[in-house]
This record gives sequence, C-alpha cells and structure tokens, in this order.
Amino acid sequence: MMFVRTLMLGAAVAALGVSTGAQAQALAQTQRPDRPEPAPVQASERPIAPATVQPERIILNLTADPAHQMAVTWRTAPGLDGQVEFAEAQDGPDFIASAVRVAATTDDAVLAVREAADFRAAYHSAVMKGLKPATVYVYRVGSGEAWSEWLQFRTAAATPEPFTFLYFGDMQNNILSEASRTLRMGFRKAGDAAFVIHAGDLINRHDSDNEWGEWFASGGFLYAQTPQMPTPGNHEYGRGPILNPQWRRQFTLPETGPAGAERLKETAWTVDYQGLRLISIDAPLFHGDEAMRAEMVRWLDQVLADNPNRWTVLFLHFPLFSIDPDRDNSRVRDALKPLIDKYGVDLVLQAHDHGYARGAIGEGAMTNAGPGHRSDQGSTYVVSVAGPKMYPMADLTWADRTAARTQTFQTLYVSQDAVVYRAFTATGRELDAFRLTKGEEGVARMETLEGEERGD
Repeated sequence: MMFVRTLMLGAAVAALGVSTGAQAQALAQTQRPDRPEPAPVQASERPIAPATVQPERIILNLTADPAHQMAVTWRTAPGLDGQVEFAEAQDGPDFIASAVRVAATTDDAVLAVREAADFRAAYHSAVMKGLKPATVYVYRVGSGEAWSEWLQFRTAAATPEPFTFLYFGDMQNNILSEASRTLRMGFRKAGDAAFVIHAGDLINRHDSDNEWGEWFASGGFLYAQTPQMPTPGNHEYGRGPILNPQWRRQFTLPETGPAGAERLKETAWTVDYQGLRLISIDAPLFHGDEAMRAEMVRWLDQVLADNPNRWTVLFLHFPLFSIDPDRDNSRVRDALKPLIDKYGVDLVLQAHDHGYARGAIGEGAMTNAGPGHRSDQGSTYVVSVAGPKMYPMADLTWADRTAARTQTFQTLYVSQDAVVYRAFTATGRELDAFRLTKGEEGVARMETLEGEERGD
C-alpha cells in the first residue's frame, strides 16, 4: 500500500482531470460509451456515506510470502490510528491471551472523489508476519475502544499442496443489487477457497467512493477472511490514464512488479502459491502506455523464464482474443501472446467483454479470429463476467464453450497432477468444466469434462 500523508485537493482535482494525447485515446478505444448502463440510478449519484469510527472495508491480500505473512487493509474516520492484533487460532477463546499487537501504517487522506471534492478518511494497512505455514490465525483491527470482531484466515502451505481458488470477471454495475449474488454463490460453492482473483472493473466509475462501498458490502466479512487479489480494469482508471485514488489505499497487494516502475506498484505483480505462479498484468497501462507496456514485457519475460512452479496463471482485464464483435485488443495480444506461447502459460483469465467464452489457442495464432485457432494443447483462454452488464458476442472460432447474457463465477482446483476448472452461473448451475494435465514435456493439455465427469 503506497501512502501520501495528505493529498492536496487542488492536485487531486488536476490529476483526475488530465487527458493527454495517445494514452487517453488508446484507453478510450477499449470503452463502449454507446452502450447503456443497466440501471438509471447509480451508486455514485447518491450522497456519500462518511467513514466511521468503527473499522470498515476490512480486506485481506496475499503478500509475496503467503506461507508466513498476510496483509490486511481497512478504513476508519479520519484522525484515528490503526492496530492489528493476531494469534494462532484455538478451539476455544484462550487465543486472546497470546495475541500480538502491531501498528498499522495510516494514511489520513483527503480525496477528490465523485461524490465529494474533499472526502476524508483514514486508510490503514498492516502485514502480519512470522506466521506458520498451513495454519489458521485469528485477528482483529482497530484502535482505542473501536475494534472489529475476531476474524480468521489460513496461511498457505510451504509445499505444493492441492487448493482451490475463485475467479470473477467484471462486477462493475449494480454491484450490490445484482452482481453480489454471483460473488456470494461463488463463496457458497467454494467456501474453502484459498484466495479470490478479480479480473478488473470491480466498479464502474473510477472515483466513486459509493461504488467501492457497494463492492465491499457485497463481500462483507468474506473479504476479511479470504484474501482478495484484484487486477485493475479500465474502469479503475480515469483520464490520463490515472489510477483511482482508492486503489493503493484500500488494497495492500504484493510489490513484486517491474522494479522502479512506480505506476505499476500493486497493479502488476506476481505471487507463488503452493505450486502455482499467479501473475497480474495492468491491462489499461499495458494497452495505453507504450513505456509501461515495455516495462511489463521485460518483467514478464523474467518472471516466466525463472519459474519453478508446476502451473502458471496469468490474469488481466483486456482479453487477448476478444469475444465482442467490435473489439480487437491487438496491442495486448501482439505483445503477450509470444511470451505466453514461449513459456507455456497454462491459463489466461480475463474479463471486459461481458460474456463467457473458453478455449485453448495454439502457438502461432495471432489474429482475433480465423481458422486453426481451436486446440486441445497450449494455453487456455477464458473471458467471464460476474455482473449484470452484457454485450453481444462474436461468432468465435476458438471457443469450446460460450454463453451470452450469463453471469458466472469460476472455481479452480489446483494439484500437482491437474487443474480442474468449473464455471457456474449466478444460480449455481454448472456451465462449463475442463481439466488441464501435463506430460513430461511440460505442455498443458485441455480436456473438456462432460456428463458424469462434470458432475451433471
């Protein structure tokens, strides 16, 4: 989490209003202003709710060492300090006697958000360190007389043990009223998930604090017990492009991205988790900023070349192969696809196009559509959406499964032998399933699961 003690109002307004040349034009090409939003009244149009003395918006994030650390971030009313108490969990209440207290880093911020020119809140971030692998811990956050309830989490194992994680596409619109059901059904299906990835466009208006409030309300205590790992979408960026003012204040994500690239801190990162390397690409900057694209390409080449893990998952907001008939993210595809093919990335998980599609695409396929794309070997590409905003879908030559106007979540079970992927609709109906396996040559092979194998 990157902190500035006080964000001056004038500078904030100026930063949010910047719009220059090719960067803004490039980002605008990925947006669809001609398509109406699903609801006439948006969260950003309602009066802003002040930050509270009681800790709120509590969220866990993985660090670069998930077996021995866990990051936590939360918000309070301005002028308050933050502390974390944590202990190894016990079957009874005696853990309280052994709790350790550590001070958080606090940013008493003044933000220019959509609902208010001078919104004030204190953002707190701490990393719980010295933890044991594969162990349940309890913790609470707060200060003085205002504390959260005791919450629990489990650290990663130090060895490649099997685990499950969840993947969501855009929540973005009508977040609490309609997108939340997808998120919550995901937790019902995979309540033991080790972590959750969000492939961008968590909200719709980058500077709306009310929309962030809806996103946090959708997950509630689930965000405080299961680490959430987001990557930014174009709706987390304003003109410039400028990352929204809340991102680095309300998440404490790994700073494992390109060295020295301040704009990519906590947006491009990597984490190793029990035999899986998870990589976040900042798609808006990758698409819209040539210098940042070059930084990420150099970094990704290194991250993939020096990778001891059995499995590799890359996730980003913009699809390499779009499922929208009016989109083609050629800059992203031209720069990333050769590295994905060269190093055998197993899965590429994406969002942005507001529909569902899945298929494996072999080496050498470098256009958005055409013959010869579909394969059972090579990297598997997925596009999904969790929220209610929907786009038309193209006739896809590469996809084994597609679904229009369907809100989904995805579970991924990872073991040394295989990755088993399942996509479910917001009602909990299984939509798609496949298994990835690897031979001695290290190339992933995708097998669609049908009938009994799928659990129908």
